Amino acid sequence: MAVEKILKDEASEEKGERARMASFVGATAIADLVKTTLGPKGMDKILQSTGRGREVTVTNDGATILKSLHIDNPAAKVLVDISKVQDDEVGDGTTSVVVLAGELLREAEKLVAAKIHPMTIIAGYRMAADCARNALLRKVVDNKENEEKFKLDLMKIAMTTLSSKILSQDKEHFAKLAVDAVLRLKGSTNLESIQIIKKPGGSLKDSFLDEGFILDKKIGVGQPKRIEDAKILVANTAMDTDKVKIYGARVRVDSMSRVADIEAAEKQKMREKVDKIIAHGINCFVNRQLIYNFPEELFANAGILAIEHADFDGIERLALVTGGEIASTFDNPESVKLGHCKLIEEIMIGEDKLIHFSGVAMGQACTIVLRGASHHVLDEAERSLHDALCVLSQTVNDSRVLLGGGWPEMVMAKDVDELARATPGKKSHAIEAFSRALVAIPTIIADNAGLDSAELIAQLRAEHQKEGCTAGIDVITGSVGDMAELGISEAFKVKQAILLSATEAAEMILRVDEIITCAPRGEKTECENEVDVLAGGLVL
Repeated sequence: MAVEKILKDEASEEKGERARMASFVGATAIADLVKTTLGPKGMDKILQSTGRGREVTVTNDGATILKSLHIDNPAAKVLVDISKVQDDEVGDGTTSVVVLAGELLREAEKLVAAKIHPMTIIAGYRMAADCARNALLRKVVDNKENEEKFKLDLMKIAMTTLSSKILSQDKEHFAKLAVDAVLRLKGSTNLESIQIIKKPGGSLKDSFLDEGFILDKKIGVGQPKRIEDAKILVANTAMDTDKVKIYGARVRVDSMSRVADIEAAEKQKMREKVDKIIAHGINCFVNRQLIYNFPEELFANAGILAIEHADFDGIERLALVTGGEIASTFDNPESVKLGHCKLIEEIMIGEDKLIHFSGVAMGQACTIVLRGASHHVLDEAERSLHDALCVLSQTVNDSRVLLGGGWPEMVMAKDVDELARATPGKKSHAIEAFSRALVAIPTIIADNAGLDSAELIAQLRAEHQKEGCTAGIDVITGSVGDMAELGISEAFKVKQAILLSATEAAEMILRVDEIITCAPRGEKTECENEVDVLAGGLVL
């Protein structure tokens, strides 16, 4: 008797070798896609959407590139996920984590071809990852106690993070902005209170940091342009005249004077609402929605600055930094929390007028204003700066610092190699493969800079046999350089996250021995749908 078919017609399954091949191919393809963006000389990618307007993004941020891809391969999706998590967790190292996972799988593929069982490879990889992490822990530097040295460490980390981004030309300027902004947070990793405003025009060098909060709005006509000791009511409420808002409602009147009565009643209603708002004892009213001319006039007469159409991110942040809450009803003023700041004034950036709130209740709030040639440059600058801010805020909490430029990978590879030599059995092959995958990162950094990677890595390996070696790849001169002298540093937390995430992702993909693809839900004809309904929803 023939075995009944279990899966539906269009469902497919791939087993054993074929499933593993599909996983390896998908994962290594993704790693190859982003590996050219690694390092200070990494290239950018242009992403063009097929949607309306054909949006164009120019970026070399691994997470941004992978987020924009529509991928069918399940193993590739795992790598896209780890880059997203790396971005959310520590902000930087999104490309490195994918490249390392891809290299681990490339090595695993060779081992599987040599008839080593995936579970043996996984056990070896786990031992190697522990060994690599311990190697880093022995080499970390922690200057938390010495404020000046710590600030210098932060500057170095910021400059290293920015050197592979669009801001590399002015990295000192931006590193200083990022460090100043993060030190204001006093140890918090909540980047909400650092606002980034992008204004096209000028050059990247014209970007600056401003204490307080800037709202991208103009002050209305006939309103005070400057308010000291401001009491701010942040609201999300309709301030247009209350028309009869029922769709298709018709009002019949027997004379024009009745229309005037309706308008007068509407005006009266609006006046009462404005009076309720003024009763809060405020001198600044910021609304998310539109404010009509009449209420605006009433506010101006009362000497209150009214700002309409504040975008939602702006209004949420404004409430946060001024210590207020967003209100939408105004019947009991005592329960509404007002925001406070010392001074509100209008400022000019380029051609635009903006509103500046200084001396806000949340002392750590600040705004970074980015200037640049075009929207694409500004978007990429914002992504780069966001990476730097994330890494710095994590480093303020976990102040352990390592050297950069391929130095940590060489340190880890050296210890992992020693472990491989001391481990009996087939696991040693896997441990050795892990070490090769680690060395691939400095190799790719050198390749991307157009250097002779084989020669450089050989020199590096020899240097690292010496005690207390600080050698790494200096891509600027194209040789082996002293990372401590060059001031190239990275955060330990970022490196640890890269190591652990990449190992776990590789392990997860290695465990796969079968891929089952479900049958797509086909479009049915009306006739078939009726048959379904007649059968009580059962597919006949």
